[in-house]
Amino acid sequence: MSDAISSIDDQLSQRFIALDPSGYFLIRVDASAAELVVEHYLNDVDELGRAIDPVTGEVLACRGGTLSPATVYRGRTAKQLGIQLTEGQGPYPLSKLDHALYLGRELQRAESCLLSGTPYVQD
Repeated sequence: MSDAISSIDDQLSQRFIALDPSGYFLIRVDASAAELVVEHYLNDVDELGRAIDPVTGEVLACRGGTLSPATVYRGRTAKQLGIQLTEGQGPYPLSKLDHALYLGRELQRAESCLLSGTPYVQD
């Protein structure tokens, strides 16, 4: 990636992003099954904009949480998972367009890593 493009991405990554009240996603590659895996976790958002556990009201930690995913989606391609997340009868597990765009970018990256055999780390 060129320095100019990296600079744009770095600047845009510093903007405020409101959390999606429908929850958040963890994406990983299951190389042994040749699949992408998307785990959807529920959360509420408090008055300060922090993700909180919908049951306890506790602020969720960025790492090492103990919640179980509400739903697990699996597919071989980013497109297949994107369709699972956004099409059909609903309800949909996301409510914000910026969140959907982010997921699309991350799923494309994960698919590329799956195909190339390189490690994937969610951004």
